[in-house]
Amino acid sequence: MSTPWTCQARCLKKMIDSNNETQAHMYLEQLLLFPVDIQDKIIEEISHLRNCTNDAVASIIGNYSIMDLR
Repeated sequence: MSTPWTCQARCLKKMIDSNNETQAHMYLEQLLLFPVDIQDKIIEEISHLRNCTNDAVASIIGNYSIMDLR
């Protein structure tokens, strides 16, 4: 996974692991500028990971950060 997302993934994973969903939402909104509906999708996907690694979280964040240029 792309290195720029690794640090964000680590921070977000800690917030979700500690059940601090409000902080996770604020983190995604302020630092990554994701709208609320996308924040919910990201948190939902992360919470359903079988193996919640930094790479898995970074992959999810990366999927939502890619702009569709069609």
